[in-house]
Amino acid sequence: MAQKRPNILHIFADQLRFDAICANGNPVIRTPNLDRLSAMGVNYQRAYTPSPVCVAARCSMLTGCYPPATNCFSNDRMPEEIPSFMEILTRNGYRTHGIGKCHFTPDGNALRGFQNRERQEEMHPGSLEKEPYYQMLVENGFGYAYEAHGVRGPMYYIPQPSRLPARFHPTQWIGDRTMAFLRENTEEPWYLFSSFIHPHPPFTPPVPWHKLYDPVQMPLPKYTCDDESMQMFVNKIQNRYKYRDIGSDLNLIRCMKAYYYACVSFVDYQVGRILDTLEETGQMDNTLIVFTADHGELLGDYHCYGKRSMHDGPARIPMLVYQKGVFEGGVKIDTPVSLVDLAPTFLETAGVETDNYPMDGVSLTKREDGYVYSVFSCYQEVKSGSAREIPGLFREDLSLLKAVCGNYMITDGKWKYIYSAPDHREFLFDLVTDDETRNRAGTASCRPHQQRLKKQLMAFLKDGGLQCLIEKEDWKWYHVFTLPENPDSGLIVQDITCSWFDEKLPGYRES
Repeated sequence: MAQKRPNILHIFADQLRFDAICANGNPVIRTPNLDRLSAMGVNYQRAYTPSPVCVAARCSMLTGCYPPATNCFSNDRMPEEIPSFMEILTRNGYRTHGIGKCHFTPDGNALRGFQNRERQEEMHPGSLEKEPYYQMLVENGFGYAYEAHGVRGPMYYIPQPSRLPARFHPTQWIGDRTMAFLRENTEEPWYLFSSFIHPHPPFTPPVPWHKLYDPVQMPLPKYTCDDESMQMFVNKIQNRYKYRDIGSDLNLIRCMKAYYYACVSFVDYQVGRILDTLEETGQMDNTLIVFTADHGELLGDYHCYGKRSMHDGPARIPMLVYQKGVFEGGVKIDTPVSLVDLAPTFLETAGVETDNYPMDGVSLTKREDGYVYSVFSCYQEVKSGSAREIPGLFREDLSLLKAVCGNYMITDGKWKYIYSAPDHREFLFDLVTDDETRNRAGTASCRPHQQRLKKQLMAFLKDGGLQCLIEKEDWKWYHVFTLPENPDSGLIVQDITCSWFDEKLPGYRES
């Protein structure tokens, strides 16, 4: 009897930094199961997101195309016309199933090629009937815990213990449902997307995991002699609307990191349960396993918080890959890779011809030294009031606003070049020696690297239809965006349960 085609297990975390794994050089965090996966397979040391924000990164991953091809530059609309690799796998005889966060837009209930989904998203209580996880909470007496992933709004970056016991925590549910799928599907080849929301903020580990790390023992963020000079416009926006732009609280920062690490360790615990189940069901030797993330988190580096930035904290991601006879040996590889490389890798694993599906990515089995890119636009934040002013030209042309609010990155794994269009600034980092603590842009001895990467990035953007950014082989200047003077302007809301609490507190809440 012929062996069935390989299964594909795609384990995904949200907002997980490359260096938040022990196997990636972090001596403080405990991730024995991710370390185990690293020791089994291949650990890519220079993996980058195609866009350091949830929707755009996932869109590029699912299509194998960078944002200029998808026109998804932010938490924006995903294109309908480009097929996802799940759709292609389904057409070619794979059982395709999604568990957890997908963040599909504009329709959060869409399948986008999956045959089935078990949703777990950060949702409004009005969507309860579409959320099997929240249904489970109600059935077990936790109907009040609509903010199961933590209290958002002004508490968004405040570390907080979960109000749920570990056995009902969102992260545990993803692990439970993944194990159930593995036990129930042992015949036909399958692709399984197992997607955790953590360590995305709020950082909300369950008891007793919230005590796993002592905040006083946490390493401090990456600081330089002049952190403000390392901040791009998008960093300033995020610091403002995440309530992190007025002073620093050292104890809060250390506690934030301790709770972030605890969230990662709880995800790691689920990974161990999943790997054990693969072995118990006899499927380990015929499964491609990929563990990665959509993007990372600044976590206080340069006194900045959030994602959206092209610094390594948000842009560099873990990528651990194992497949017997293909990706094994416990090796670490410095070749730059991207999430766009996963679609062609999965299709190749399934034996699907990819010539009919134009993709920017390259299968990981064929990846050689070269360049990877990342693109993000903060135009949505600018439109919603995070900038002091928007010139009329941009109000009339949304595509131009999207382009001039963009951050653009290229790296060859040794050097990284960034153009921040909203403040018309260039950054050049020597990734080998500096760990992004010095901006080398404009330095005479580094000019050849800057010119090489800049030229290559411009060619990439021209091919993607962003010629409007370039004038006479240089960046075209349009407008330097600045923050509003009022420190309360642009503060984050993201509190999706306010109306529900209005109903629960009659006479104590204003309508």
